[in-house]
Amino acid sequence: MKIPKRLQPLVEDGLIDDVLYQLMSGKEATVFAVTSQGEVRCAKVYKEAMKRSFKKAAQYQEGRKVKNSRRARAMEKGSSFGRKQQEDAWQNAEVDALFTLSKAGVRVPQPFGCYDGVLLMELVTDDEGNVAPRLNDVSMSAEQALEDHAQVMHYVLLMLCAGIVHGDLSEFNVLVDSYGPVIIDLPQAVNAAANNNAFSMLQRDVRNMTDYYAEFAPELKETHYAEEMWALFQVGKLTPETELTGYFEFDESEADVDTVLEEIKAAFEEEQARVERMSDANSDDE
Repeated sequence: MKIPKRLQPLVEDGLIDDVLYQLMSGKEATVFAVTSQGEVRCAKVYKEAMKRSFKKAAQYQEGRKVKNSRRARAMEKGSSFGRKQQEDAWQNAEVDALFTLSKAGVRVPQPFGCYDGVLLMELVTDDEGNVAPRLNDVSMSAEQALEDHAQVMHYVLLMLCAGIVHGDLSEFNVLVDSYGPVIIDLPQAVNAAANNNAFSMLQRDVRNMTDYYAEFAPELKETHYAEEMWALFQVGKLTPETELTGYFEFDESEADVDTVLEEIKAAFEEEQARVERMSDANSDDE
């Protein structure tokens, strides 16, 4: 096929030998199958910020640190240089997450590097060498659903142990090869400790995956892995060796509204008394 403009520099630099075909075009990037160093890989070409449709990006960028103070100031001001740096940070987030998670034992496509907004990485395939299907295109037995769900929950655990929440995990962002689920699409990955939305994103990630697998194994709907993981994470007890149960005991005690109101009333009366004392003291001084 004709070499896309964004891939031409990588061809000229010898990073890509040839462009085979377009794999998909999504809300944040277009992905091509390419040959590189004699292997078939994929090239993810990120769309420019103005052309992306990914919503609420600011929520995902919260807590991401920029080491260079000049870049950080430019990003805050929103200058053209700052927008360029913000775009680079968005793209590099996926590269960093892929390297971190691969090292942590999470099954993700192997990254080879990011060059001018193009991420080169492993092309995940099935036994016949065809592109591995997305999870949403896969049907399975109840037994297989339980097994794969447990595997995905373990990956989510390993991600959290590495300080990362996927943030957009669903059956559309998981591939399935002969070894099982493979997590993909991580530019929106968030810092679990520094992002105020991390827990709600973790809950959504787990709910999305559980709801899908529950179509084949309905008993999964009764599990609460996100809450179990987060409770352990908060107290520093979540480790890669943690064996999850899916059980979590919620605090179902209702707030004592009358007691709260009484405390508020008492605090108000105490403040009123303090003001009156100060007024009386000022009167005495006069």
